[in-house]
Amino acid sequence: MRAADRDYAYGAAAGLLGDLLLGDPRRGHPVAAFGRAAGAVERVLWRDHRGWGALHTAVCAGGAVAVGALAACAGRRSRAASIGLTAAATWAVVGGTSLGREARAIGGALAAGDVDVARERLPHLCGRDPEALDADGIARAVVESVAENTSDAVVGALVWGAVGGVPGLIGFRAVNTLDAMVGHRSATYLRYGWASARLDDVAGWPGARLTGLLAVAAGGAPRQALRAWRRDARLHPSPNAGVAEASFAGALGVRLGGTLSYGGRVEERPVLNGEGRDVTVHDIERAVRLSRRVGWLALGVSAGARLARARRKKKGWAL
Repeated sequence: MRAADRDYAYGAAAGLLGDLLLGDPRRGHPVAAFGRAAGAVERVLWRDHRGWGALHTAVCAGGAVAVGALAACAGRRSRAASIGLTAAATWAVVGGTSLGREARAIGGALAAGDVDVARERLPHLCGRDPEALDADGIARAVVESVAENTSDAVVGALVWGAVGGVPGLIGFRAVNTLDAMVGHRSATYLRYGWASARLDDVAGWPGARLTGLLAVAAGGAPRQALRAWRRDARLHPSPNAGVAEASFAGALGVRLGGTLSYGGRVEERPVLNGEGRDVTVHDIERAVRLSRRVGWLALGVSAGARLARARRKKKGWAL
């Protein structure tokens, strides 16, 4: 078994444990630094043109991968450095603990009957218009965000870490951040953000499917979760968020989707798991717990896949 694959497994586990214990730093987060750098590149390159947007994506995502590759090369000098670098990169790119904390804070405000505080906190978690939502609508938005971000902020990063090590971890988070910055449909970014949005769809595809599988396995209602995924995920406008949200809806026995409001624009989304019940505030805690189980299972799958690959290579060399 190659030491590099074993070291990756140890480092990824340490990084996820660090996220569990520490969460995201309040200041100096590496992702925030990347966002500032990407914003500076955008100010130089922005044109209402797909080609310039593709260049922006290549510069920012490619630069992030290059930084990760250089760091990984430097870390190969010692096992301790390699494990430590993987742990630091994993901790920097996953955001499961902060996701759960924010969701629980909103859930706590709703449980206390303070809808105004819940509305104030909701933009920290998702881009919905909070003023258009009542307590149940806020709870549904939180559960949907927990499901989608379990894929984007945890599972997807671990999948690409297993594939590409530290450059894979950093590259995935860079792509996901670019999509959040310029990938949305608006007059400013419809063409310029096209490349970032499409690359995020491609990069997020395997993580979303693994999220769905693990939600089916860990949610306590496997048949219902699998049925909701197979029937409803394709109805969602996002090829990846639909998988995560539908599988979570089935696993939790709730309905997601319906009327949404973004930036003053009302959308009618298809209902996911129509045989479920309406979301209540108590489902927020259930969603957070499911998200955590899915995250740890994803670590096991990704680290196990890396170790299995090393064993296959070892056997091949022995032959």
